[in-house]
Amino acid sequence: MAAGGAMPISPPSGTPPVKRDRDMTSTAETARLRVGLVQLRSGRDMDANIEIATALIREAARDGARYVQTPEVTHLMEMDRAVLFTKLKDEPLDPGLRAFQALAKELGIHLHVGSLAVRVSETKAANRGFLIGPDGEIAARYDKIHMFDVDLPGGESYRESNAYRPGERAVLGHVDEFKLGMSICYDLRFPALYRALAESGASVLTAPSAFTRPTGEAHWHILLRARAIETGAYMLAAAQGGKHENGRETYGHSLVVDPWGRVIAEGGTEPGVILAELDIAEVEAARSRVPSLRNGRRFELADVPAGRLHVVGAAT
Repeated sequence: MAAGGAMPISPPSGTPPVKRDRDMTSTAETARLRVGLVQLRSGRDMDANIEIATALIREAARDGARYVQTPEVTHLMEMDRAVLFTKLKDEPLDPGLRAFQALAKELGIHLHVGSLAVRVSETKAANRGFLIGPDGEIAARYDKIHMFDVDLPGGESYRESNAYRPGERAVLGHVDEFKLGMSICYDLRFPALYRALAESGASVLTAPSAFTRPTGEAHWHILLRARAIETGAYMLAAAQGGKHENGRETYGHSLVVDPWGRVIAEGGTEPGVILAELDIAEVEAARSRVPSLRNGRRFELADVPAGRLHVVGAAT
């Protein structure tokens, strides 16, 4: 077992058949979960970000959410590496994590903090998500695997790997009868991660994010819907949205997508809460109608030289 009780998942070789959750059939008609996604516009003041996130988490809980998710970089949006490292703490000393653990226990909810920047060495941080149980204990930790290193049109440039150490394990958490696959933002562009999680029983996949506005406008809805359709799972993605204090502009539009690929709840660009009801029977129904997880097969790749036609059974 991984730290915090999480289940590490090794990426599969090829595409073996899905491993079914033994309890899925027995709970298919009864397992429901009211969820709340908190949309933020985090700035450079950690205490202010924690205060705003806390108020919105409370709002979601008052509206009946038993699982609440916040976006990537919940308590600090800081692009200046030197400034970032003056503010970072080791995980046990992080003020946001301690505050959110106490809040989850007070409210009696599963609180998924999309990610916090936590120090892991003198020169590197982890972009780490936390699933906190209703008892206030950390139930699962996930370090973002894929680093967003890119130069965008218009002069924007990001080098996440300059400050952050990539994770190496996919992680499953548990929220009531639902198995929850954890990811963060840029991971969304790597479908093998979500297939591995779904093949290991995840009925809910998560992608708390801080997508830029240009990439969000082009790809956000398409990618989230595609991951849901490919896996027959719910996709939950709390987002950062709007023009941030450091000048970065994020897309917002926090989304809940059902296992058939339909958007069932969506935010705009302002901070706030969106709510939705999940029904595990919808997961089983989607996977029965399109059993692509079960039908997956291993295969070999043939690289045929240009200009040569390979015909099965032909003389050579």
